[in-house]
Amino acid sequence: MPNTSARPKHGRRARRRRRVDPARDQLVSSSLESAQQCLLNQDYGTAFVHYLLVLNLAPVFKDFAQDSFRFTLFKWAEELDSVGRIQELFDCYEQALEIFPADEVILNSMGEHLFRMGFRDEAAGHFHKALKLKPDFPEARENFYRVANWLVERWHFLMLNDHGRNRKYQQAIQKAVQNGCKTILDIGTGTGILGMCAKKAGAAEVYACELSKTMYELACEVVAANGMEGSIKILHKKSLDMEVPTDIPNRVSLVVTETVDAGLFGEGIIESLIHAWHHLLLPPKRGQGKFGEDSATGRVIPAGAAVFCMAVECLEIRRHHRLCAADVGGLSMAAAGELRSPVSCSPEQDDSTEPYTTERLSRLPGGYRALTEPFTALTIDFNNVQELEGLTSREVREMRLPVTQEGELDALAVWFQLHLDEENSLSTGPQEDTCWEQAIYPVHSAMSFVLKPLDELIVEVSCRDAYLRLSCVAVLRDGHKIYLDKRMDFPNSFKPIPNPNPEVELCSALACLQTSQSESEDFCMLECSEMALLNNQDYHQSFCTALTKLISELKVKNPNRNTVGTASFAADSSLLYVLDVSEGFSLLSLIAARQGQVKAYSSVEKSKQQNVLRRLARSNDVSEQHLEFWLNHTEDEQGMLQRPSREKLWSAIILDCVETCGLVRQKLMEKASLARFLLEEGGRIFPEKIVVYGMLVESDTLLLESAVQGREPTLGFNIAPFINQFTVPVHVFLDFSTLECRHLSDALELFVLDLMDVNKNYIEREVKVQATCGGRVTAVPFWYQIQLDPDVSVSTLSRNSHWKQAAAVLQDPLQVQAGDWIRLAVRLHKSTISISAHLDNAPVQMD
Repeated sequence: MPNTSARPKHGRRARRRRRVDPARDQLVSSSLESAQQCLLNQDYGTAFVHYLLVLNLAPVFKDFAQDSFRFTLFKWAEELDSVGRIQELFDCYEQALEIFPADEVILNSMGEHLFRMGFRDEAAGHFHKALKLKPDFPEARENFYRVANWLVERWHFLMLNDHGRNRKYQQAIQKAVQNGCKTILDIGTGTGILGMCAKKAGAAEVYACELSKTMYELACEVVAANGMEGSIKILHKKSLDMEVPTDIPNRVSLVVTETVDAGLFGEGIIESLIHAWHHLLLPPKRGQGKFGEDSATGRVIPAGAAVFCMAVECLEIRRHHRLCAADVGGLSMAAAGELRSPVSCSPEQDDSTEPYTTERLSRLPGGYRALTEPFTALTIDFNNVQELEGLTSREVREMRLPVTQEGELDALAVWFQLHLDEENSLSTGPQEDTCWEQAIYPVHSAMSFVLKPLDELIVEVSCRDAYLRLSCVAVLRDGHKIYLDKRMDFPNSFKPIPNPNPEVELCSALACLQTSQSESEDFCMLECSEMALLNNQDYHQSFCTALTKLISELKVKNPNRNTVGTASFAADSSLLYVLDVSEGFSLLSLIAARQGQVKAYSSVEKSKQQNVLRRLARSNDVSEQHLEFWLNHTEDEQGMLQRPSREKLWSAIILDCVETCGLVRQKLMEKASLARFLLEEGGRIFPEKIVVYGMLVESDTLLLESAVQGREPTLGFNIAPFINQFTVPVHVFLDFSTLECRHLSDALELFVLDLMDVNKNYIEREVKVQATCGGRVTAVPFWYQIQLDPDVSVSTLSRNSHWKQAAAVLQDPLQVQAGDWIRLAVRLHKSTISISAHLDNAPVQMD
């Protein structure tokens, strides 16, 4: 062993001094001075270039200049973003990270830009790096939670917690391997569970592909942790881009996949299987005993599927897809034109529309009523490539559904049975205890249509663009065909009699074309949440009441404001100004303008939506001078909160405070702070206050949708620790009224946000709640009472609310007894609410 106490034979060599370079030092000094001067002059682009030069030539200045450099970067990035110079923006961030690779603030900021541009995978990586550098960095944590909902959707947890589904897939794969399928490709591997099942069953070669970068990296971690890193090859690639021998050495004998959505074909399974049969799979076995032992042939799990459908009545679906009210907030909606959601199978649909949406029928508020018996809409054999290729060219199939119950026709509900093999199948039906939702095809008839027993509903089924499309076309009643789409309607709603006169036929066709074009001009598409908001009568009536009160009060304070307007109305000093900065389509500006002596500004951006408001203004006797579109006068959305003119202030500013998903909008309090300085004396922000309410509940459903549960491995594989990294503490888009749960306490006030009085706000509050019965506290659902003024409020928990609720979920449930007191620490950070619960000094974190 060496003598560690012995002195070295030679003394330490003196460190070489840095050679003095006067010209270099002069350049650094002058550039630093120029950077600071440009910063003062708000010339951020030039300042950024100077800082880059200084920090590259003299890294010793990093600590001194870091804060100023960050500020310069962020300001310059804002300017680049505003003029669409996106590539330059990201180049600047890359240059900044070369100098400060461990700067969590820069990493987080770049992640925010990436997320806004739609690069979710890359954004998540930056947020994750920022959190590793500083785990208590709240902005990065909030951003990571938000992006995690996009990257690892909640159904991943539900599927891994669905033990029945997992076992059936495992059994089907085991049987296939035992029957000779020794080379396997898992398309859309997700966590890698199906590929690991194949390897565990004895497959000689297993390959997997995954398009999502986040899920690909997660699958690599999971496979390595389960000791299969060398035996399963995972590719970060779309299966359509794979080929032999570049990606896999030979064709495989089995493809396993679950690239299906609620509408069966929505994740591209048809296209990917056609490609697999032509390029990646061995040829299928012919004749009898299709699934017998033969390693020289190929096959697919699942083997096929049957799609089922039924007509339903459901108010919750109706109010999200078509206008249900004749009057909204005192406004007649007759002139609105045709308003509908972007969920449609109509022939003129474009990239902005989807053929169906998804819902869990068993959890819809108010429930649903089946108007027909389920019928088989389609069957498909995934092991028949000719059938797959012919799917999109199939003729439109017309089906007749006997009506069994009277009710308003709102939608077709669709589900399927997935045949994994001859013995194992999965059903996604509404009565099944499954992780699946159902596909919903809403009916967009302008007028409601009531089906009656003995009617027959005519439904068209097709697979254009490899999407399953179903449309309710007409109803057979007493031998007559009544068309449901007014654009297909004929006089008396009966079939037309062929016209023997060609000239008359041509004139009729031209007339129909002209009518169609006119209807097209009046057509406007609203998001489902916007449509539900439009149908929220309580919301609009509450705003109408509160605005009327405020405007009356301001007119009393200034009697000149009761003067009837003249031609110079716009310049009248008595004018009241109202600004509505609601997100998306909003009628509130029009409701304000209708009060008289009010000039209202709307933040509606889309031209068709602006035209709807103009039509409604004319039909409700609101002068065009009283309604303007604020974003038409500002360069960008960031400049929305400013004075209406140099001499004027706002009488009222309407802020959109709560997202549809149930969370407080980001930067709400910052917007409220700015808005307060733009109000005239006596003016008001709407709402003036938001009160957060909550309740203790026990809900296994929330746990299953939030993380992989239990200590036992999933099918024997260690997956939970890896995917649970993407667990978020707050569950959104919750329907509390239909949530399967036990209430363990009464509702209580958790927090108050005062938008009018900054002195009344706080960042943390502790409240005590008593358990009304024993159980496990698994979550705290919360909602909002939005107070427009002391007497008028709107609840996000009401039956006709367009908002959903949210819930803070405990990672470790808290056991309580009836009568126990639980302390809840509620914290607000940059509009994000977090909650922690304590019992007998045992903290359970939810933030």
